[in-house]
Amino acid sequence: MTVLAVDIGGTKFAAAAVAPDGEMLARAEVPLRGPESAGRTLSEVVRRITERVAPGRLDGIGIGSAGPLDPRRGTVSPVNIPAWRDFPLVDALGETLPGRPVRLAGDAQCMALGEWWRGLTGDPAGRSRAMLGMVVSTGVGGGFVLDGVPYVGPTGNAGHIGHITVDPGGDPCPCGGVGCVETVASGPGMVRWAAANGWTGADARALAADARAGHPTAVHAFRRAAGALATAVLTASALFDLDHVVIGGGVAAAGPILFDPLRQAIERNTGLGFLRRLRVDPTSLGRDAGLFGAAALVLLQDSL
Repeated sequence: MTVLAVDIGGTKFAAAAVAPDGEMLARAEVPLRGPESAGRTLSEVVRRITERVAPGRLDGIGIGSAGPLDPRRGTVSPVNIPAWRDFPLVDALGETLPGRPVRLAGDAQCMALGEWWRGLTGDPAGRSRAMLGMVVSTGVGGGFVLDGVPYVGPTGNAGHIGHITVDPGGDPCPCGGVGCVETVASGPGMVRWAAANGWTGADARALAADARAGHPTAVHAFRRAAGALATAVLTASALFDLDHVVIGGGVAAAGPILFDPLRQAIERNTGLGFLRRLRVDPTSLGRDAGLFGAAALVLLQDSL
């Protein structure tokens, strides 16, 4: 069984054809050029795969999408794609491969599942029993894999760790809340705070470069984000007895300027003894973690 895996993010859509052993037979990525272009972007990224792998060779579709989402109805309403509200994503992609199974989960849930299946703990002997995967990018998302099974909750939206409140008096969040992790630790949130405090750069990539160079405002933006993420990680760890957290996404790609203060904040604020075994690592699969997880929704469906 070879499946079409699709990863819907806030700034790009990716797709791949993935074999049962995890081999990626073809991969494509298309930037999202404005929320209104989401439909065209979806068609383009899928077309790039079906031009290389004949649709007749694809036995199903796995989708990881930014949320919120409704897996029962097959609809998505990504916070950062306002043009898609209750968008029938499962039906739209199902038309590509009529009669084949289609499974949908959150993008960060797929990132977590992909890491569990093919990443740092891909060896069955060393797999985490309780893992959180986080995507820190345009938004902040999360997903749990508990005892080898993605935990998605009654509505399919478990893991929205970016919408834990860390600053009750903070900025409004696109989700409708106030002071969410996402307002502090997402790329746009970090850039917005840095600009309000005198930084004059263009985007999160420039902010990361300036932080590496020692620009004090940029450095503080990353430390501030790390503190918010540490609060979220420790909250989730206390609730779910986590042993491993894996973090990916564009902001996480900044590397030590985020992970060093993040680990320091976690160590500084860890109280309960059972939390001290927690490991926090960057994704080992990079931008492909969500694609592997989306594929696993179909390839591993009998065991999930």
